[in-house]
Amino acid sequence: MKKTMIMMAVALMSALHVCAQNTKVADKELIGVWMMESMQWDGEKKTICGKESGYTQFKYYGADGEYACAEIALSKDGKVVLMPHEYGTYTFKNGKYSEMGRPVVKPEEMQMIDKTTFKGRWMTRNDVWKKVSLPQNVVRYMVDACKSKNTPANIQQSIKQVMFK
Repeated sequence: MKKTMIMMAVALMSALHVCAQNTKVADKELIGVWMMESMQWDGEKKTICGKESGYTQFKYYGADGEYACAEIALSKDGKVVLMPHEYGTYTFKNGKYSEMGRPVVKPEEMQMIDKTTFKGRWMTRNDVWKKVSLPQNVVRYMVDACKSKNTPANIQQSIKQVMFK
């Protein structure tokens, strides 16, 4: 009797462990603002982002597919330096992720861990991202800064004609 109860308890715990591993995070949980928590290049020590390193990255995922990405650093005098990286669109459906019209990434390159954490791999770097809450005016400013990185075609043409003749 005791042996049967132990075996049943072990079986139940194993089943619960498998169920916990297979818990799927809904795609909609990606919507919002994310900040890079850490990054680690292959063969190097992990860098914790934020105050200590003076560096982080920002990603915004809108419910309508809007996407923005920026790097953020603290200058030596303590000022925030925003470096817009890109602005465009993303898709995330059934765990399949793509941004900026690029091909869908492999599952290990973008994986939702839970509602507030995702892991990613970019080139030879592993990243951990955390969902954060920022005031809407800050979010809009950062997204608009990323958006302004997209130079209109007519301005690009003028720059090429004058500066790259």
